[in-house]
Amino acid sequence: MPNNSNLSTQAIDVYIKIAAISLLIYWCYSILQPFFLMVVWGAIIATALYPIATWANSKFGISKSKASSALSVIGVLLLLVPLIALSTGIYTGGSALVTGVQDGTIVIPTPNISIKDWPIIGDKVYGFALQASSNLESMLANYSDEVKSTITKMASFLGSLGGSFIQFIISTVIAGAFMVNADKCEQAFVLIASRLTGGKQGKELTTISKTTVRGVVQGVIGVAVIQSIMAGLGIAIAGIPGVALWMFLILIVAIIQLPPILALLPAIIYAFTVDTTTTAVLFLVWCILVSASDAVLKPMLLGRGSDTPVLVILLGALGGMVMSGIIGLFVGAVVLSLTYQLLTVWLINEAEEKEKEKEKS
Repeated sequence: MPNNSNLSTQAIDVYIKIAAISLLIYWCYSILQPFFLMVVWGAIIATALYPIATWANSKFGISKSKASSALSVIGVLLLLVPLIALSTGIYTGGSALVTGVQDGTIVIPTPNISIKDWPIIGDKVYGFALQASSNLESMLANYSDEVKSTITKMASFLGSLGGSFIQFIISTVIAGAFMVNADKCEQAFVLIASRLTGGKQGKELTTISKTTVRGVVQGVIGVAVIQSIMAGLGIAIAGIPGVALWMFLILIVAIIQLPPILALLPAIIYAFTVDTTTTAVLFLVWCILVSASDAVLKPMLLGRGSDTPVLVILLGALGGMVMSGIIGLFVGAVVLSLTYQLLTVWLINEAEEKEKEKEKS
């Protein structure tokens, strides 16, 4: 009986401890859940940018904490500029559009008759564009439901885009805090990884994690951002409207490891329809160069990158975007790549240990 009583008491004690710890974990998760994705993205940014702080420390003698803070401030300023430009552009552009429609001062050029040659949609697009060029107010009245639906979707998209910029700013501030305390964060990661692996692979997994994160950020996201900017410059010079939207589409296509030329095809068709042949051909050549630039950029930016399969990056980016919007596009690709690498290393190490045990026996 005493033994049974002691066992019952111990069981109850363990149950209470597990319940208390579970409650605390759930409580902490509920509190941090709104910021969880931003914290993860902040950790990714910190891991990718910390080598710059280390380089500034060794090259110019600037302390790592000051260099990290400077990088964070620069990142926030770089994000604030497009956010302010987006907000200002939406307000001024919207006001000018409404005023122009009311005053009848908006002039839409007559569409090129070659649009009719487009397969399937040519006649409808030409008819729509012709009506808009001859009587914009009548066209808006005829397609009022479609116009309202389009405006609502655009407003939702722009609101989501603005919210994503704010999330990126918060993540950049969090990244600065991580970089300032980089040594402590790395020690904590090593301790956690060592605990999970029985004290055998903590440092190895930490090194692999840093390499994978930097590889994906530099070799996938970095290349995508550069290609997006290059394409945006070409689109702006060619005079094609909606530069920001094209850049965003190219960014998504490049991150999921598809050729950016796929997103640029409608812009190329538009250029050949509206612009002169010389301008359109030059724009086509520029688009081909942008799409092929990853063959040069990836070896430059992916010096120590991971060998994560394209399918893993694709699923991570698309799944992350579906789950968490624009910021999930970036986080999903990195997190799934990191999980894949860590799982691969763990399986290989387990197999090697079993082989060694067999050899000993």
